Formats: sequence, structure tokens, C-alpha cells
Amino acid sequence: MSVAAARGLSDPTVGNTPLIDVSPAFPELGRRVRVLGKAEWANPGGSIKDRAGWFIVREARESGKLSGDRVLLDSSSGNTGIAYAWLGARLGFKVSLAVPGSIARRRREILEAYGAELLFTDPLEGSDGAIREARLMLKAEPGRYFYADQYSNPMTWRAHYETTGPEIFAQTEGRVTHFVAGLGTGGTFVGAGRRLRELAPGVRLVSMEPDGPLHGLEGLKHMETSIVPAIYDETVADAKMSVSTDEARGAARALARRGGILLGPSGGANLAAALRLGRDLCAQGREALVVTVFPDSGERYLGERFWAP
Repeated sequence: MSVAAARGLSDPTVGNTPLIDVSPAFPELGRRVRVLGKAEWANPGGSIKDRAGWFIVREARESGKLSGDRVLLDSSSGNTGIAYAWLGARLGFKVSLAVPGSIARRRREILEAYGAELLFTDPLEGSDGAIREARLMLKAEPGRYFYADQYSNPMTWRAHYETTGPEIFAQTEGRVTHFVAGLGTGGTFVGAGRRLRELAPGVRLVSMEPDGPLHGLEGLKHMETSIVPAIYDETVADAKMSVSTDEARGAARALARRGGILLGPSGGANLAAALRLGRDLCAQGREALVVTVFPDSGERYLGERFWAP
């Protein structure tokens, strides 16, 4: 029996987050186009990454890959690491993470508060540098670690296939016409997209990524210049969009000041893409219900470059 079990802590409840209609903050969408976002900060660890983190941890525990004194090892830009860290604290296993040195200060403080062991990598190498470091750590001590490998672990996309996709379908009563999501691991877009296509065959799936390799959209990948995650399937997308850091920042600021909702960088980018799509559909006289995800709250980034004046 684990320490957590002995204390009577139950397995966590992840998912079933609210779907927020942000259209009233953007009257240029007209009356026939709505844009909605999943408020993923409502998860126990404050982000969408709780979904994949819990699926990865649950499968590893059930299969015996994360047992005894094994340490969960992975790379993370912050939120997946936070998911591992609070799960480790609750369920009784240790967590070791390779993270870019550019990680937001508040996320670093959260990771340290949960007791995760952190190894910082070159900020200029971003998430790819952290991936390489985690692989080196595993190679040096293979018997010490369970390598969660969120970028290759099928549980990353499976979490969204099993939870995010069905939730969106149910919350929109099957009326979702477009799903837009940014690419980091690719798990959200691939998993939710695959399930939505099964549930609503007419849905349009639009992937989004930063407009270049040097960007301020923490958690997102410019696929052409990055290590492409093994779980990413580019055939899922019906269309692709790119968003600049400035466009994402502008969308996030607009929602904060018109709608009273704070988004992080990836949420701002998802919103910017959904709004651009929505405006195009409005101009065409189309009726549409565009759904995206807001991976975390902007509160974790206040004082950081993205929210700096």
C-alpha cells in the first residue's frame, strides 16, 4: 500500500471542465458565429495537462512500470510537469523533470512546492533541449526511472480521445462545427480531433502552431523546426493555421479586458486562431460553433514576458 493509499487519498477527478462562450466579448463575430473555449484551469493541477498526466500515471501504475522506488522522469515546459508533481505527491512516487531554463517563474515555484526534482536546460533550446536531457538521464540510470515520455506515450492523445472530445460533443449537444487547437505534444488536437470526427463526422479540425521557431508561445511547437512528437498525426487536420506571439497576446488582452478571463500564452494563441477562423466564417455568411481549449490561466504568467506591458 502506498503512503497516499494509507492516508485515504482517492484517485483524482480530472476533466469535465466548463465550456465558456467568449463570443460576447467579440461582437465582430456577428450573431451566427460563436467561439467557445474549454476552461482547463478547472482541473486539479490547473491545466489541461492533468488529463494526459493522469492517464500516463494510471497506466504506468496499473502495468507495474511505475512501482517500488521508481522515479517518474520526463521533460516538460511546466504544466505536464505540474500534473506529474501533484500526482506524485498525492499517490506517493517521486518526480524528476528536465525543464527549459525559460520556464515561467510561477510554474517553477509550483513544481518546487510539490517536491519535484528539476534539472534546467538551455532556454534557447526550448522543449527540445529538455527532451534531449531527459533521454540522457534515462540512458545514464535506466534502472532508476520510469520514462513517461509525454511526446511519444499514446496515453497523451488517448486522454483527450476518452475525455476532451466526448465532453465537447456533449456540451455543445453535438452542434460543434469546428475544433481548433495548438500543437505542443499534439495530444489534445490528435486525441480530441479523432474522437470528434467519429462523433460528428462533419466537424472541421484545424491545427495551430507558432508562426516561426523563435516565439513566446510557451508549450507550443513550430513543427518544421522542432523534434516532431511521435504521437503527432498530421493527417488529422483538415486545415492548418499559424499564429504570431503578438496576435496571441492581443487576443488574450482583449478577452481579459472585455470578458474578464485571463489566458496563458497557448490559450491566447488558441483564441487568436479561433477568432480568425470565426471572422472568416462570419464574412462568408456561415453559421458556426467553433470550439477551442484554454489550457491554463494567465495568472501563472503575470509578470512574465507574455503579459508584460
